[in-house]
Amino acid sequence: MATPLNLLSFALAVPQDDAATDAATSEAANEVANPNDVPGEVDVSIDTVWGTVDNMVDSFMDRLPFLLVGVVVFAIFYFIAKLVRRFVRRATKDKSSANLGRVMGRVAQWVLIFVGLILAVAIMAPSITPGKLLTSLGIGGVAIGFAFKDILQNFMAGLLILLNEPFKIGDQIASGDHEGTVESIETRATLIKTYDGKRVVIPNSQIYTNPVVVNTAYDAIRTQYDVGVGYGDDLRQAAKIILQTLESAEGVVSDPAPDVVATELGGSSVVLRARWWTAPERANVVRVGNSVISDIKEALDDAGIDMPYPTNVTLLHDQTEDRDGDRTRQREGWPAGENPPKPRPIGSQRNENKSKSPSDAGDTQAMNADRPHAE
Repeated sequence: MATPLNLLSFALAVPQDDAATDAATSEAANEVANPNDVPGEVDVSIDTVWGTVDNMVDSFMDRLPFLLVGVVVFAIFYFIAKLVRRFVRRATKDKSSANLGRVMGRVAQWVLIFVGLILAVAIMAPSITPGKLLTSLGIGGVAIGFAFKDILQNFMAGLLILLNEPFKIGDQIASGDHEGTVESIETRATLIKTYDGKRVVIPNSQIYTNPVVVNTAYDAIRTQYDVGVGYGDDLRQAAKIILQTLESAEGVVSDPAPDVVATELGGSSVVLRARWWTAPERANVVRVGNSVISDIKEALDDAGIDMPYPTNVTLLHDQTEDRDGDRTRQREGWPAGENPPKPRPIGSQRNENKSKSPSDAGDTQAMNADRPHAE
């Protein structure tokens, strides 16, 4: 039979709570890990610290040859890349593809530098294989692609422009609202100089995906100008004079030959369109155009051919003259019949008012006097 003393001893032997149990367990583990540790005192061993530093130095010295070899390999690839870029630029310096060679040399340089970096990292850290590194770069490349979408799009468009060469440096092009001479074709953008001396930087993606007019793509470009000739003049004679002027003008090429065609019966003149071909440069087109238009005007004046400006005549029904055609037929708003209304030219009403007698005026005043007045 258990005595009260035995029950008290059993109660003291049982742990009172989980916290006390965890504390005891932690203390026991600390004694196993650090047998020389004194609880409640700072007893850091200098030997332990020095041993850790010594292990780090030993590991670094063991890896130092690999680090040096990796740096040397990267440096070799870097200088080879610069030599390749310089060689490509020199090989294409005097050719029409000089700009393409410059860009391709730059691309080759960065590819070689990238390969050298992968090899250097693999040598310095053997645990990082080229396959793992490329996999990591591939995953990161997707994120980089989304972040630099516009830059990569312009880069690819620039390469395609340089490969296909729809235009080259020195050509005069028009893209959107901009027109000028191409100064440079880079991997990101194309630089043009406008005719008024401004530089415009156009992204390559915009040029590649939108229509571009290359004014200097061919040896000659056509210009046209409309000339109005009076209805009373000899149309064929006017066209002959204009054509002779075009053929004798300086700067107008003979093949293709210039020509003159009638295009419209206008409100006040017959429109003759003069068309001629010149060298495609903008300065030449403007210079020859100025000379041609001036010569046409002088030649038609010398021949007595009228070049009327637009005029409009407004007739309000009966405001015409007796000599304006047969009035028994419907014309200008008049009704048809044997007894058409008599003409009433402008100013006839004023003349009628002046010709009224004083008695007519008195009758008019008497008529107004008979009307009731407002109170």
